[in-house]
Amino acid sequence: MLEELALQKDDQVVTLGDYVDRGPDTRGVINILLELEKRTQLIPLLGNHEILMLDARNSMVDSDSWYAVGGRQTMQSYGCMDKPDWNTVPQEHWDFLSQRLRRWHATPTHIFAHANVNAMLPMPDQSDDWLFWRRFDDSHPHFSGKTLICGHTAQKDGLPRILPARICLDTWVYGDGWLTALEVGTETLVQTSQRGEVRRFSFDEVRMLTEKE
Repeated sequence: MLEELALQKDDQVVTLGDYVDRGPDTRGVINILLELEKRTQLIPLLGNHEILMLDARNSMVDSDSWYAVGGRQTMQSYGCMDKPDWNTVPQEHWDFLSQRLRRWHATPTHIFAHANVNAMLPMPDQSDDWLFWRRFDDSHPHFSGKTLICGHTAQKDGLPRILPARICLDTWVYGDGWLTALEVGTETLVQTSQRGEVRRFSFDEVRMLTEKE
């Protein structure tokens, strides 16, 4: 994906969370994000899986419960096979996860959130339940008129879900799906897969494909 996007120093890159999850290389993902901080304008958002990891470290949730929803794979990427040894995670990773992830981000035209937003509330008043846990199926156009861009709710057909004033970009990359990026200015969707495939869509092309299904 990074090769396809060919990011430049002035590019603003918003990532939607869940860097720690069921993938095989959480450590590598965070290293990539740390590198992107140095060479782009990175705006990393917090996801529910980062919340779970931080809560497990702080004994706010049981580590076995976290292991059941992706924690095991996350800690294995740090060389920890059984019970979590938090010291195996570099301090710079903890600093990134605990200090630099934003709850949401907004521009004059778009709202970026991990999971969803309450359509009737200003962004500073959004609850954790809406921002990190609600499914996209519960979404409605935000009263501001801005377009919501989010992840969290896996679209297992591999296509982003485009609804009026809201778009879900989670296309099941942790399963057998695609990693999806949106170039907001051109409204171009870029997808890459772990099979080495690359494809690009316009909004209209996604809508046509969705209607056919």
